[in-house]
Amino acid sequence: MSDIEQPTAISGAPNGGRLSKADHPFLPLGTVELARTAQQCLDEGACLIHVHVRDHDGRHLLDASAYREVIDAIGQVVGDEMIVQVTSEALGRYSPEQQIAVIQQTRPEAVSLALRELVPTQAYETAFASLLTWLHAEKIMPQIILYDADETLRLDEYHRRGLVPWNQVPVLFVLGRYTSGRISRPADLLPFVDVAKPRFGHWSVCAFGEREAACVTAAALLGGHVRVGFENNRRLASGKLARSNAELVAGVAKSLKGLGLRAADAAELRRAWQDLSSS
Repeated sequence: MSDIEQPTAISGAPNGGRLSKADHPFLPLGTVELARTAQQCLDEGACLIHVHVRDHDGRHLLDASAYREVIDAIGQVVGDEMIVQVTSEALGRYSPEQQIAVIQQTRPEAVSLALRELVPTQAYETAFASLLTWLHAEKIMPQIILYDADETLRLDEYHRRGLVPWNQVPVLFVLGRYTSGRISRPADLLPFVDVAKPRFGHWSVCAFGEREAACVTAAALLGGHVRVGFENNRRLASGKLARSNAELVAGVAKSLKGLGLRAADAAELRRAWQDLSSS
């Protein structure tokens, strides 16, 4: 099957760790809101939801009990039709050791891992490799977050050194985080997919700003997968404020369908991950 024929996994990233209701009145923060958002995004074509949880003061939180509560609530609404991916993002509040501990206590189906956070220096490489070995044994699928194209070289080096127990591990390319005004554009993807850079069997893109839909559509046409939602953008391609995360998912799903691409369901994404694990 060629890349262009594979179904495109659409993930929803509905809240992030920094935003509040002041940024969007319908930003889902609580358990009930996140479960409702999961169902709405599933209905529009998403197969994965990337969740952050908050403490009582609305601050970013890494906590296994809070994660399990959200995972259970979403599961009660959507069953196994949507994958719940938790974040391990530190946001300056947590050490790599604390991030790893929460992941192991939560035991989610999927987790995102920012390479630069978990391996800030060479001294953390062994702990990172041990985490990946544990995830592989527990059949928990990581997604390695890469904020710039040079990080693809670093991850490739870890592969070559045997620190990564998958021949192909899913990655997420982040566009626009460090650009002026955090506005991304499709050309920002080019350094990541340059022929001189390492190739990844399963890669996704998220993009800051209102060009989000254009950026992720370009990625899908090149064989990648996509992530959209309020965490990175709250406006439709038209520039109008989106009413919900589901509206952003629907807009991208419609664009992909119009270009001859098909949205993957959760079962297809799980099989793709299984293929990576067994390759």
